Amino acid sequence: MGANWGGENTQRGAASALLQSYLGHLEHERRVSRHTIEAYARDIGVLLGLAEGTSLKRLEVHEVRRFVAQLHARGLHGKTLARMLSAWRGFFNYLARDHGFAQNPCVGIRPPRTPKRLPHALSPDEAGRLMELGAGDALAVRDRAMLELLYSSGLRLSELTSLVADDVSFRDATVRVTGKGAKTRVVPVGSFALTALKAWLDERERLARPEVNALFVARSGAPLGARAVQQRVRQWGKKLGLAGKVYPHVLRHSFASHLLQSSGDLRAVQDMLGHASVSTTQVYTHLDFQHLAKVYDAAHPRAKKKS
Repeated sequence: MGANWGGENTQRGAASALLQSYLGHLEHERRVSRHTIEAYARDIGVLLGLAEGTSLKRLEVHEVRRFVAQLHARGLHGKTLARMLSAWRGFFNYLARDHGFAQNPCVGIRPPRTPKRLPHALSPDEAGRLMELGAGDALAVRDRAMLELLYSSGLRLSELTSLVADDVSFRDATVRVTGKGAKTRVVPVGSFALTALKAWLDERERLARPEVNALFVARSGAPLGARAVQQRVRQWGKKLGLAGKVYPHVLRHSFASHLLQSSGDLRAVQDMLGHASVSTTQVYTHLDFQHLAKVYDAAHPRAKKKS
């Protein structure tokens, strides 16, 4: 038993030394960020723990596949396992190149699929209630303009906070948005949102610092950050009695699902959301189906009758 224990310790020590060598390669040769290196270290550390002192050179595909199954059984999702497998493959590619390893036991292994979570969306009535903030101070006027714009035009949080006043065209009823990949798109703005934005711009003149161009500013006159927007939206959702947490992306989901329910134009919704692929937008067709199914169950005379 003592000899075996010593052998396991030797294998663990050798594996740990190889890991440190790889992390050094990432840092000095590939110039990977410290954050990424730490993530690689954690993910590969999981592999070494599962191998339990077995020589990395002797690991087989079926063993790595078993490791993935074990992690999945512990509750790790497909995306997490895909990230881990990517880190393991990179590690073994390095070992094959610089340390004479004959094979990469992670090649060809796919993580289990994670079921798609449908995005939460407010009902049209709930969305309408959220916009009814009532009379208030300058910050309430600002918040109503933000909520109306998020719901009217389906903006991402980052897109909202990066807006400047000139991005809104009241003449054309549009807003110019800079989305992912610095891609610019022009999105329609509804009449309620335009009215709320006009009211906010009057208040903004008194609050914003002269050098600040941001459309939405804090009480201090500085640009309003993403976290502050999230907090304000959550507070209003709670104050107005909406079920569940309300956050900016819920309004984007609501915009997309309500627009699809009324128009059925998937391509138009894709363009307004700024999705590179229509497959990303298609998730909202499932929301639309859920809505139709609920209406059917509630209204159709034969929906709930037993045969």
